[in-house]
Amino acid sequence: MDSIEKRTVIFETMPYRRAVCKQIIPAIASQMTALVYNLADTYFVGMLGDPGQTAAVTIAAPSFVMLTAISNLFGIGGASIIASSLGKRDPEKARQTSAVSFWTGFCCACVFSLLFLVLAPQILYLSGATDATYDITYEYAKWVVVFGGTAAILNTLLANLVRAEGRATAASIGLSMGGLINIVLDVFLVLPRFAGMGAAGAGIATSVSNLLSALYFMIYILIKRKSTVISLDPRLLKYTSLRLREILKIGFPSAVQYALTVVAVAAQSKFVSKYTTEAVAGLGIVKKLDQLPLYFSIGVSNGLLPLLAYNNASGDHRRRKDAFRFGCAISLGFAFLCLIVYEIFARQLAGLFIDDVYTAEYAAAFLRIMVTAMPLMAVCYPMIVQFQAMGMVKESLVCSVLRKGVIDIPLLFILDRLWPLYGCMLVQPIVDAVSLVIAIRFYRK
Repeated sequence: MDSIEKRTVIFETMPYRRAVCKQIIPAIASQMTALVYNLADTYFVGMLGDPGQTAAVTIAAPSFVMLTAISNLFGIGGASIIASSLGKRDPEKARQTSAVSFWTGFCCACVFSLLFLVLAPQILYLSGATDATYDITYEYAKWVVVFGGTAAILNTLLANLVRAEGRATAASIGLSMGGLINIVLDVFLVLPRFAGMGAAGAGIATSVSNLLSALYFMIYILIKRKSTVISLDPRLLKYTSLRLREILKIGFPSAVQYALTVVAVAAQSKFVSKYTTEAVAGLGIVKKLDQLPLYFSIGVSNGLLPLLAYNNASGDHRRRKDAFRFGCAISLGFAFLCLIVYEIFARQLAGLFIDDVYTAEYAAAFLRIMVTAMPLMAVCYPMIVQFQAMGMVKESLVCSVLRKGVIDIPLLFILDRLWPLYGCMLVQPIVDAVSLVIAIRFYRK
């Protein structure tokens, strides 16, 4: 029988290294699949050889990141409380939390999509669109954010909730399935030999894949309703006043970090857009390439969250510390591997995405600078997640805001003036270094 007691073995008695691997491997796998289908949009659009089409995907990226901010607000907050509730042997609180997280996340997703529809010109021009790229960018963003935004938010939100009670493999299957569908649809909708819809086709592919993935999670929870604490029952919304504040409190730092990422990415694109379209397209390629260690670190962090929250709630702090350090070591090791490979093969990697020599040269130069942030970021994410798992809202919020929003935009002005264009790429390494120093000080306390 698939009982809650059997699933909590991974949190309580399984050797911590094995427990960490059992949690993070499916989470990493799902993040890698998500990365592949994010890269697929840029890759297949890049095959068109049109920098304007590639720039459109780049410019729309901040709006897509905002979807992740909303999903993390309810998904990370809800997942942490669910795991903590199981650690305290309170499955009813976990059930109420999951329903409140789902339905409030759904409502916010609908509101955000409608707001984007109304404010699209202002948002996209602020993100770096020009008269030459606006129409293409809007066609892509319309499908990803307006029509597919709600599904994208629910997809990630539900994956976090399902993972919170130890079902990491089921969460991985749902996210991976969506990624594979996205890749297949990209082939048929983007390329000229088939539908030839370009960036708009990539947007449709992303929208449809997120919808099917969200449906998978809802059907899965319905089938497992007798053996899971995850519930989508709207009748549990009567506990909203009791549960929502705690969900928002814990999820807020993650949401702020992603929301401020929107501002930081948009600001960086805006700075770069005053130079050339090829530079904007090159930045877009780098933003895709540096997602490999980023998504790996997020996968490690997402897998660790339930394990850390459960053991913190149950009082087993030695197990929590051991799991955290082991997870950090895995994340950091992979980041250093990426650092070496990217520095050596920057030009070749950039050339995979577009057959335009100027765009590829910009991308290679940008990548060699920005890659230095990867080992720093690989530790920052698990640090922030541990603070959230322990309910240390102030610490996680400070680290999140430092990574995005406080010093990066002033640095853009300073470094772009000192080293035009290329100085913008130094911002993230500096910001991550500062954030990591502060996080380590909190951790040592």
